[in-house]
Amino acid sequence: MPRGDGRLSHELDPHRPGPQDACGVFGVWAPGEEVAKLTYFGLYALQHRGQEAAGIAVSDGSGVVVYKDVGLVAQVFDEPTLASLRGHLAIGHARYSTTGDSTWENSQPTLQSTTSGTTIALAHNGNLVNTADLARRAAELGMDSRGSTNDTSLVTMLLAGHPDLSVEAAAMKVLPTVEGAFSFVFMDENTLYAARDHHGVRPLVLGRLERGWVVASEQAALDIVGASVVREVEPGELIAIDEYGLRSSRFAAPDPKGCLFEYVYLARPDATINGRNMYSTRVEIGRKLAAEHPVDADLVIPVPESGTPGAIGYAEASGIPYGQGLMKNAYVGRTFIQPSQTIRALGVRLKLNPLRDNVRGKRLVVVDDSIVRGTTQRAIVRMLREAGALEVHVRISSPPVKWPCFYGIDFATGAELLANGMDMEGIRRSIGADSLGYVSLEGLIAASEQPKNRLCRACFDGEYPIKLPASNLIGKHVLEGVGRRVGSEELSGDQVPAPSTELSRS
Repeated sequence: MPRGDGRLSHELDPHRPGPQDACGVFGVWAPGEEVAKLTYFGLYALQHRGQEAAGIAVSDGSGVVVYKDVGLVAQVFDEPTLASLRGHLAIGHARYSTTGDSTWENSQPTLQSTTSGTTIALAHNGNLVNTADLARRAAELGMDSRGSTNDTSLVTMLLAGHPDLSVEAAAMKVLPTVEGAFSFVFMDENTLYAARDHHGVRPLVLGRLERGWVVASEQAALDIVGASVVREVEPGELIAIDEYGLRSSRFAAPDPKGCLFEYVYLARPDATINGRNMYSTRVEIGRKLAAEHPVDADLVIPVPESGTPGAIGYAEASGIPYGQGLMKNAYVGRTFIQPSQTIRALGVRLKLNPLRDNVRGKRLVVVDDSIVRGTTQRAIVRMLREAGALEVHVRISSPPVKWPCFYGIDFATGAELLANGMDMEGIRRSIGADSLGYVSLEGLIAASEQPKNRLCRACFDGEYPIKLPASNLIGKHVLEGVGRRVGSEELSGDQVPAPSTELSRS
């Protein structure tokens, strides 16, 4: 029997997920601290960024050990396991797959040894676009993927493919050749590293402990371990932290293109990106929604939890009372039991239930963060009507998602996106709402308080800031195909460095 994977936190049906971010990453250098436990709690704060797998790598100076498995952070790790992971530095990862299947082999951190005896562990948030080229280069170096088919393992192999260089020097050589979105945390036996692509698509923040340093995808992971925020890791920057302190190098000139969807949904509401708090941004988006798409109604309700700040802002600006109309099951994402097909057919009802007394006889404004396939919104509108709502007006805190993301968000293919090829009236009819309004792209950008030219807006306007390869050389399963083309002879075992220590919870 397959073990329940806990992935009931979005669309409930694992085959029809909503927008998912690639991952959350965490790293800590803190001699004298329980770094595995710090990493565990850091990952716990980043669980929203990835729910497929979790892993931690630690070093005590003599060797690197990785423990990882599929599942939520709390499923993968327990007290005895964390107690056995001893060292002075660690990195961790919470995964949602955007390149490679959701398998143990593709969980992170990835691990690779050099022929000189150094071990490298690496964790990645984002998605690369020159994956096929990286795979060919790794094959030319004689590196073995050891069953992995994700882009992260390729970078780890390339770093390990220069045994004549220090890891820091190898990184300065490899990172300029890596194209796409990446926030990396990686390590060898003695040093913690962090790097961010020169567009800074995905967030990465640096923090200070009393006796060490922390890097993480979001500020919440720093807060939970008691680290103070120092600054964001700059686009195109490589940071190295060891007993000699912190060093910063530039491997590429910065050209910021931060992901606009982070401001809508991906980052936690308590996160701060480029000096802008996400909760305040989302409330402001709601205010702009009310100005752009007013309607006569009796109550503004959110789709919890992601629609709550926008609904508050809409209510403030419109003067329509704010209230709760949908109750969320706080434990549905923690189940270890896979739902039967009958239960799956109930869809959103596993996650949300209407507050009938609050919605009966009311004209409702329902605020949600985005519409991808429309499955959730269709079910919510139907539920509210069955609960007695007179009218259901849907308002969305992002523009229509019309284009797929190749930089770390697994929305869907273009053909699956509801707004791709369907006009506003068609979408309204599809979800069954009385009216539908999306915030404009201009309104969203204004709420982010960032210059338009410093944001990646590709999923909304189709303008991809990082050049994409041919369609057959990109996508979630590109490496399965590349591996077949490269052939096993080019990855023969006699060219591979000795394996390192990786542990899995069985």
